[in-house]
Amino acid sequence: MTAKLTSLVIAVVAMACVDHAQAQDFAPYSQAIPGSGQIMPMVPVAGGRFNMGSQPDETGHQPHEAPQHAVTVGDFWMGQYEISWQQYDLFVHRDDDSFGQLTAPDKLQALSIDGLTGATTPYVEMSFGMGKEGYPAINITQYAALHYARWLSAKTGHFYRLPTEAEWEYACRAGTSTPWSFGDNSAMANEYAIHAGNSEEHYALVGSRRSNPWDLYDMHGNVAEWTMDQFDPGFYSKSEAENPWNRPTELYPRVTRGGSWIHTPEQQRCASRLPSAANWKERDPQIPKSDWWLTNAPFVGFRLVRPRTQPPAEDIARYWLEAIEDYGI
Repeated sequence: MTAKLTSLVIAVVAMACVDHAQAQDFAPYSQAIPGSGQIMPMVPVAGGRFNMGSQPDETGHQPHEAPQHAVTVGDFWMGQYEISWQQYDLFVHRDDDSFGQLTAPDKLQALSIDGLTGATTPYVEMSFGMGKEGYPAINITQYAALHYARWLSAKTGHFYRLPTEAEWEYACRAGTSTPWSFGDNSAMANEYAIHAGNSEEHYALVGSRRSNPWDLYDMHGNVAEWTMDQFDPGFYSKSEAENPWNRPTELYPRVTRGGSWIHTPEQQRCASRLPSAANWKERDPQIPKSDWWLTNAPFVGFRLVRPRTQPPAEDIARYWLEAIEDYGI
């Protein structure tokens, strides 16, 4: 990675709010989505140093979780819950001309947003009958999740994005060093996770199990969650020590974290990594395949973060270009 790109990555990963008074408070808050009645509770996550990945003797360990290595991340807020259908459908069915009317022009300029790309209306009912009211949005591509974050940033005037893989694991661990944030006993998973053994073959309402020590729900199971990173089984051996981001250079695979309702507790450990695959769109009738929907991935959703320090607008502009670059989706 070049020095120029490294500085951009560190700047972007350190991004945060436009509202500096709230940034200084760094307290829990509820983000209202203007015009909708929808609220997103946000939890402050004070940055720090942790050991990312797992040791070979950990239950369920996979080679791509090694070597375990020390990583430092900055401060950020994280969504207390996974993004719900009610929140995501506001983006799918939005008024294309409304976003700038609710956000001051100077805030849009600071966020480098002067237009938005719209999600396509799905061609089937994308919850596949598992329920929508209060359930996590699923079957959503990383591309769609990134555009949702940009849309939400425009609506609110605050910078929202997907977490990096390092940020996600740091928040999942919540200061612990055990395989799960609830300890090293997988028998406790029923209290904290929706997994293959208790899901009854469908996802659950967001927040239906106990939270981790930092008050974040469904970090283990329910639906797997997109991160910003390319999946590289050898990345940990060359990862930066501060705010690492494995910037995508091709469409597949990307990293999801946390496991889902189809996975075992061992696949939902803090260090577990699930790479995306082309067959997640296998039944997609579109030619070319949809940018927005994953017809064969009813186990994938996302949550957002809001980092704490805002860099110059030009760096944010470069972030939007690089994070959402089209690699032939």
